Amino acid sequence: MEENKSNGFSIASLVLGIVSIVLGLFIWWLGIITGIVGIVLGVVGRKKNPTGMATAGIVLSIIGLILSSLVIIACAACIGAAGGLAALA
Repeated sequence: MEENKSNGFSIASLVLGIVSIVLGLFIWWLGIITGIVGIVLGVVGRKKNPTGMATAGIVLSIIGLILSSLVIIACAACIGAAGGLAALA
């Protein structure tokens, strides 16, 4: 009988993916860092033991990375709009 061994890289990727989504909303630069590290660990974990946990970690890390990027774009747009309104006044 074959045992289903969990992979530490997959677990770490899953945790970092969840953390990157949460941090992406509040601390965008930390969300980007944890998202990138989560993607790397997920790919390594998937090569060692292809499980659904590694895939979920990769997907969550990508979502966190995109969310952090959208926060950066939204902040830049708000700053640009505020600068445009200040020029009109």
